Amino acid sequence: MIEWIRIKNLALIEEAEIEFKPGFNVITGETGAGKTILIGAIGMLLGERADKTSIRTGCSSCEISMSFALPKSVAKSVSEILDSAGLPPVEDKVIQLKRILTATSSRNFVNDSSASLQTLKTLGNILIDTHGPHEHQSLLKQSIQLELIDRYGSLEKITSEASEIFEGFKKTKFEREELEKGIPSSSEAEHFRFIVSDIAKAGIHADEEEELVTRHNLASNSHDILETATNAVGMLKESEGSLTDRISEIYRVIQGFEGADPDMAAKFLKQCESLTETANELVEGIQRYTGNIELDEKEFTELEERIRIIQNLKRRYGPTLADVIKTAENARIKLDEFENFESIRTSFIEKEKSLNDKLLKKCSEISKKRHEISAKFAKKVCAELRKLGFARSDFTVDFKQTEPGPTGSDVVDFIFSPNPGETAKPLREIASSGEISRVMLALKTVLSSADSIPVLVFDEIDVNIGGETAMIVGQELKALGSSHQVLCISHLPQVAACADTHYSVEKSVVKGRTFTAVSELKDTDRKSEIARMLGGGKAAEKHAEEMLSGK
Repeated sequence: MIEWIRIKNLALIEEAEIEFKPGFNVITGETGAGKTILIGAIGMLLGERADKTSIRTGCSSCEISMSFALPKSVAKSVSEILDSAGLPPVEDKVIQLKRILTATSSRNFVNDSSASLQTLKTLGNILIDTHGPHEHQSLLKQSIQLELIDRYGSLEKITSEASEIFEGFKKTKFEREELEKGIPSSSEAEHFRFIVSDIAKAGIHADEEEELVTRHNLASNSHDILETATNAVGMLKESEGSLTDRISEIYRVIQGFEGADPDMAAKFLKQCESLTETANELVEGIQRYTGNIELDEKEFTELEERIRIIQNLKRRYGPTLADVIKTAENARIKLDEFENFESIRTSFIEKEKSLNDKLLKKCSEISKKRHEISAKFAKKVCAELRKLGFARSDFTVDFKQTEPGPTGSDVVDFIFSPNPGETAKPLREIASSGEISRVMLALKTVLSSADSIPVLVFDEIDVNIGGETAMIVGQELKALGSSHQVLCISHLPQVAACADTHYSVEKSVVKGRTFTAVSELKDTDRKSEIARMLGGGKAAEKHAEEMLSGK
């Protein structure tokens, strides 16, 4: 439910905070006082495009915010929407929406995190249903009407089964069509066969090119490497005055003071031996290395030929060796598809037919249940409409068949005729907002046990009614308030007297500026407001007191 709405610098409202209560909330006030500003503010928070001319004259921006306590019926859906939008999860089962509007921009927030207008709209579709002029009316959409029939009849399980079958059918059909589109012709298959053979006979592997290039570089420079290595070995050991010869001379010199300081001499002699050993190991390592890089002419020719083969493959199927290997894999897959096309296609067709048969059977089962449910549903709606002033109206649910889909094969339309002799029309074609609002109220009353939208907002629900009908409308709104939070703008005292909570919108002029204020009415103030709606005077005050005491 809406806990509170705060408005700053919107149209005639300089600053206001309204704390709404559970149940039936009514908003009254003189014509032009600004009641519709509240409905407009709610609409803006539901993601409707904002008219920047609504910013209060003399102000650079306006700000609207709302706190919404989430019931269990929508908590999961809200969490999924926030997660999909990359927004933080809800804390303490409360979500706050905010919009800040300037002449050039609009900033939107969900729980103080920046959000898109579409996210507000998506949240609004499951939190608040607004009925009135120029407001989105979800119950007029055929898809929503079908959903409500299903929820009214508790058909969620069977429709979910149909949806699962349909998704399987759609996936199988898509895969079969993709197979048919992608199947190569005979000439293409021959080309793929050549590619597979051409690459396969080369016997390449992923790391081969790098290995060949390394070996080729060594072989190409082997003469220089061998010459340099021979010089190094000579300097280390084999030439006159080599490193090992010099170490031997140093060894003999150190032996000269063994008698004077045997400990230090032994230490230095051991280090000389270690140097000699290291030099010998270095010589052996260089000789092993040079032994590996020596290639005879035949081996070098074979190496260059192998590199040429790989370069040719890269030119044809590359640009890299990995691309060549991938090309071979793809060609092999296409060739397999060609060679096994008929058997694969047949298996898809058989699966597709099986799923389609299951879907048709499930759709028929769903349609039968919907027809049974709709007859009971229409009867209850007619009874509610009679209470609301349509004594001889007619309401039916019209069915048409369409292609089987995730919701079955039915398209429904709520059909309404307000009076005998008038052409029955789909609900969405009714021109009178007063008629629409009362039909909506009848539907909401019947559907209240199955409707998950927690807040209902009605504007102009009392247009063209009065007397006993108005009292019944008020009573129906109060009854609806037991399962939903209801907000209603009303001009009728009979409706206002039935509300659980009453708010008044008043306009005043201070120092040449117009201001609108919203306040909750209690006791005497509420009686005075209903008396004003009755026309004023002592008789009206007495009547107001009677209406309130009997509500």
